[in-house]
Amino acid sequence: MSELTKKVQPLQDFNWDEFENGTVANVSKEELDKAYDETLNKVSEHQVVDGTVISVDKKEVVVNIGYKSDGIIPASEFRYNPDLKAGDTVEVYVENAEDKKGQLVLSHKKARMSKSWERVNAALEAQEVITGYIKCRTKGGMIVDVFGIEAFLPGSQIDVHPIRDYDQFVGKTMEFKVVKINQEFRNVVVSHKALIEQELEAQKKEIIGKLEKGQILEGIVKNITSYGVFVDLGGVDGLIHITDLSWGRVDDPHKVVELDQKINVVILDFDDEKKRIALGLKQLTPHPWDALDADLKVGDHVKGKVVVIADYGAFVEIQPGVEGLIHVSEMSWSQHLRSAQEFLKVGDEVEAVILTLDRDERKMSLGIKQLKEDPWEAIEVKYPVGSKHTAKVRNFTNFGVFVELEEGVDGLIHISDLSWTKKVKHPSEFTQVGAQIDVIVLDIDKENRRLSLGHKQLEENPWDVFEEKYTVGSIHEGKITELLEKGAVVSLDKDVEGFATPKHLVKEDGSQAVQGETLPFKVIEFNKDSKRIILSHSRTFEDPQREEKKAAAKKTRAAKSDAPKIENVAASTTLGDIDVLAELKAKMEKGE
Repeated sequence: MSELTKKVQPLQDFNWDEFENGTVANVSKEELDKAYDETLNKVSEHQVVDGTVISVDKKEVVVNIGYKSDGIIPASEFRYNPDLKAGDTVEVYVENAEDKKGQLVLSHKKARMSKSWERVNAALEAQEVITGYIKCRTKGGMIVDVFGIEAFLPGSQIDVHPIRDYDQFVGKTMEFKVVKINQEFRNVVVSHKALIEQELEAQKKEIIGKLEKGQILEGIVKNITSYGVFVDLGGVDGLIHITDLSWGRVDDPHKVVELDQKINVVILDFDDEKKRIALGLKQLTPHPWDALDADLKVGDHVKGKVVVIADYGAFVEIQPGVEGLIHVSEMSWSQHLRSAQEFLKVGDEVEAVILTLDRDERKMSLGIKQLKEDPWEAIEVKYPVGSKHTAKVRNFTNFGVFVELEEGVDGLIHISDLSWTKKVKHPSEFTQVGAQIDVIVLDIDKENRRLSLGHKQLEENPWDVFEEKYTVGSIHEGKITELLEKGAVVSLDKDVEGFATPKHLVKEDGSQAVQGETLPFKVIEFNKDSKRIILSHSRTFEDPQREEKKAAAKKTRAAKSDAPKIENVAASTTLGDIDVLAELKAKMEKGE
């Protein structure tokens, strides 16, 4: 018999009959149940209490709150706390003290939710580091379980570097800082980047404190944007602006560097306060202008590619980092400055002539029109005075028509040189822009690069003929085509017009001639130089009447001359008699 068995002795006064009948010392079973219940915790439904974890497995967590039964909570409610173990104290919400199966129903999630907003706000105010479970991805970031609340973690707040794979964070438990709370909509924004930045701040200060302009460092390409490249220098980032990537023009930084590439960079500038570091890559190689052929000079021909184009001109890269500008005025001998896009486009391979070269300022101007002969050099040979040509109408002015004989050779036809006979008020009545017109060279102004041209000179001057036909006093039939305030335009022929003032438009019956009326007109003035014919309808009947009156007066004077005359000797003295008397007088005065 063991020592333990020896010590166990039956109670001498135990009443087995009372035990079998369910009574102990005259105490009923109900009283015993009541006494037992009083030894347990008083549990009220819909309240939060502390519980002790009894066991943990993949599916459920068993929690004891001091009640007659334990509660079972799904393990998913503890995903935020992967280190949960038996013996830990957790908050639980009593949903039901006893369900149909007699089971205590608890919820850890609801317990957390009841106090979560207080804890989140306290964390924000105290800048406390909290733990959260990343549940899933969402637009622009991740959803994080924090104290049972679904908080938003923006993609830009996951790390200090841009994240390419968001899925790698799903299911992870990480530390966060609450950065923003919207009380009205109960939205919470958290950040993991803020924690990293705190750690890096001291490291950045130390790194920046050791930086010097011109210093060369090794870095790793972390991000490539349209405007430049961000490089990790070992805890602090610097930016290589797109213009500092290469001496040549760069339209896409991806063509120069790759992500995660190790590169050497030079410190161009940095800002202690804003922690900005400007880096350069091209500065590690000599400037292309320093390597430019020393024998290259003005007048030499070079080849290159158009890299940038604007209205005023095109930039041509003749070697990486060395560019020259072809101004639009150097693209054509034409004086009509147009847009450079009419001549060239980006990517064109061109040959050009060096016009200016400044190695100190690293500037070069080029020209392509110089590859062709200047048409004005031998203008007198190709377009001598009197030569006939066909030109294209470019534009009008009130005083004439500007035409182009070829690219770079322009001329003006004065409005007075358009027609011998037609009165042209505006050139648009005679021709139109873009039309072809025959011209003859009247004069050459080589200095101003302008030709004086004529169109009417291609035909003989009809006014030489008109001068013989429309002599002063001649009468011709004419039609009034236009009535003006100062008179009327009268068409004498297809190509000839005259003008009559109002007083010369009075008809024999005293009425005034009207437009469209055809009447006889008398030429009272003809001026070939000014191409002017002055007409009169009134004179066609007034002049014959005047002649009749003169003839009648002449007859009257003739009739009077036939009457008897009284001889007057003195009155009939001739000039010869006067001369003799004058001579006699002179002799008498001399005393002869």
